[in-house]
Amino acid sequence: MPPPPLPEFSNSVKLKYVKLGYQYLVNHFLIFLLIPVIAVVALEVVRQGPEELLRLWRSLQLDLVQILCSAFLIVFVSTVYFMKKPRSIYLVDYALYKPPVTCRVPFATFMEHSRLNMSETKSVDFQMRILERSGLGEETCLPPANHYIPPRISMEASREEAELVMFSAVDTLMKKTKTKPKDFDILIVNCSMFSPTPSLSAMIINKYKMRSNIRSYNLSGMGCSAGLISIDLARDLLQTHPNSLALVISLEVITPSYYQGNQRAMLLPNCLFRMGGAAILLSNRRRDQWRAKYNLVHVVRTHKGADDKAFRCVYEEEDQEGHKGVSLSKDLMAIAGEALKSNITTIGPLVLPASEQLLFLFTLIGRKLINPKWKPYIPDFKQAFEHFCIHAGGRAVIDELQKNLQLSAEHVEASRMTLHRFGNTSSSSLWYELNYIEAKGRMKKGSRVWQIAFGSGFKCNSAVWKCNRTVSGPGSDSPWSDCIHRYPVHIPDVLKL
Repeated sequence: MPPPPLPEFSNSVKLKYVKLGYQYLVNHFLIFLLIPVIAVVALEVVRQGPEELLRLWRSLQLDLVQILCSAFLIVFVSTVYFMKKPRSIYLVDYALYKPPVTCRVPFATFMEHSRLNMSETKSVDFQMRILERSGLGEETCLPPANHYIPPRISMEASREEAELVMFSAVDTLMKKTKTKPKDFDILIVNCSMFSPTPSLSAMIINKYKMRSNIRSYNLSGMGCSAGLISIDLARDLLQTHPNSLALVISLEVITPSYYQGNQRAMLLPNCLFRMGGAAILLSNRRRDQWRAKYNLVHVVRTHKGADDKAFRCVYEEEDQEGHKGVSLSKDLMAIAGEALKSNITTIGPLVLPASEQLLFLFTLIGRKLINPKWKPYIPDFKQAFEHFCIHAGGRAVIDELQKNLQLSAEHVEASRMTLHRFGNTSSSSLWYELNYIEAKGRMKKGSRVWQIAFGSGFKCNSAVWKCNRTVSGPGSDSPWSDCIHRYPVHIPDVLKL
């Protein structure tokens, strides 16, 4: 008779409580250490009595000069500390672009246009297989120029799309925050695929007649992670310029990036990328602390461009027939995994509790000194964050990060539902995900949010936010306001078309 199988200790309920006890003990170690010290001091004070304490005080014999010197030292140290302390950066509010229903592209429409626009049946079939497994829904949107047969790819059409997205988001943001164009001190616009002259930031300044001394920046070619690069740039500028407001606009113009050839690696973006944009208002003014939604805690950037494979894994080029498009390498997921490892190695010590850092350290030492075959310990980032906004680059990206970070289905729900409803909106996808969490009423005061984005180059960027106030339900201007009641939805592995 075979021996009974051993219990699965890793899933044991008792082991779960042992780990919880360990986490509580390590994370509150200082408190447990201070309690007996405070108790001993209190007992000694009671034992001495008031007369002995008064005699001890008088024996100090402090004169006026010593008291003034001590007071001056305290004031001086406090002044230096507060002057050197970085300014708090507040996310006052943000607004998202919601495409009109006339821009929607159901699968049937997308495939019909592909058949009419493409010469090879194999390319059409390939796009259909990608769509079936993409995780996108029937309500994603493409710009008006892409609805023509053939698509109207021109500078004029690209400008029209950029103006439609940017102006709509900025108008909504100014209405929500009760700000005027003259109030903005810093303007940052990021768009990877469309970089006209004059720039997109100049288009914003011209449209809203902003001040002549506004500090404006236009970032291009930096991929889907450019939104967090813009946030990092705004943070640095706000540290330098006190009492300022920064307007950050993240979008991707889809019109010029439509690929009309037959290279499979370059057809993928046609299937995944959709319209979208976000306008974000950041401030370092103390008076904005009370109305701000979030505090910016950390921004961590990782760049793997020194590696040739990483540099070329997302690459804009022309195919043999001269059609321009963006090629996605088969090594993309492996390179993204390496970039993520480098990023979390940096961000881990900044956000993880002591219990997780110790477990990681002990495992690392054990692998070096005892057994190299030990499985590396993956820190539990759920101990550091309540919410995760993973760039909705595609189903494979979300699946890989969920597996690597050991996240539950609820933790990646915002990413999956954003991909389903809006598609891959590039650098603005993180803000649609954050808005989904708010619309579901899950964002509470004190909640910590981790935004993770990947971009060409190859880059992995992270931002950590802390919620200032509870946000309940979708606002009337939220792109989720008319559909949040339908989500989450079941997304099959393969949706047969």
